[in-house]
Amino acid sequence: MKIRKPYVANAFYAGTKTSLTNQITDCFTNTYGPGQVPKVVKPGSRKIFGIISPHAGYMYSGPVAANGFAKLAADGAPETFIILGPNHTGHGSGVSILTDGAWETPIGTTTIQSELAKQIQKSCTLMDIDEDSHRYEHSIEVQLPFIQFLYGDSAKFIPICMMMQDLQTSREIAKSIVEQCKGKDYVIVASSDFTHYEPHEVANRKDKTAIDAILRLDDEALNDLGESNRVTMCGYGPITTLIAAAKLMKGVKAEFLKHATSGDITRDESAVVGYSSLVFTRE
Repeated sequence: MKIRKPYVANAFYAGTKTSLTNQITDCFTNTYGPGQVPKVVKPGSRKIFGIISPHAGYMYSGPVAANGFAKLAADGAPETFIILGPNHTGHGSGVSILTDGAWETPIGTTTIQSELAKQIQKSCTLMDIDEDSHRYEHSIEVQLPFIQFLYGDSAKFIPICMMMQDLQTSREIAKSIVEQCKGKDYVIVASSDFTHYEPHEVANRKDKTAIDAILRLDDEALNDLGESNRVTMCGYGPITTLIAAAKLMKGVKAEFLKHATSGDITRDESAVVGYSSLVFTRE
């Protein structure tokens, strides 16, 4: 089995199992985190359909991300995590999925849910199997240590990297996921940071506009905010896809959990990056 080695260990997150476990523990107990380390409830209600999770260095966005994963832990253990991330590197195809192998981090190894990944890829004409898109990309990788911390090596996942983030592409990916995952126990993790490198107050104001669109499940409005650069989200496509999938499912609502900026951590509010955590739940 082919194993993808971690690319951003020792950069975005700690590079050894002990140090990374301690770092994630600190994210959960941080002021901007949920306040305590969660325990996975089994079997759990499994009402959570998806979460929005940031992907910066854990020092900056880890506590905000911990809010979404704490909610997931309280909800049970999904059989498959479908992680949607933007393509920052420009390498590879417009929309890329991997359908075989496993990804390693200092905490452990998470295997791709091969059968379901192949079904999703075959049903979506926009989606290629392409390793180049994933080799140096961090947006999906940084979600895995949280999943491994909570669920160990038993969790399965599917990585989908989006260079194309237009509305039609997002809706087509959403349609494929919903159709191919019918009757299966899965959760979508939409990986994105929000406003990039603007003053703290400006970032908070702009990010609220995006959060409001998400809470309305308005995929078109959210996509327009991202495409027009009115809110400089790097992963507006993954978020749009999650919203579109939620609308196809019907009976799914979005709930705001936490927002902070890098300025809240560093106290330098001159040019910050915004981070948001939201959860999508079946009613």
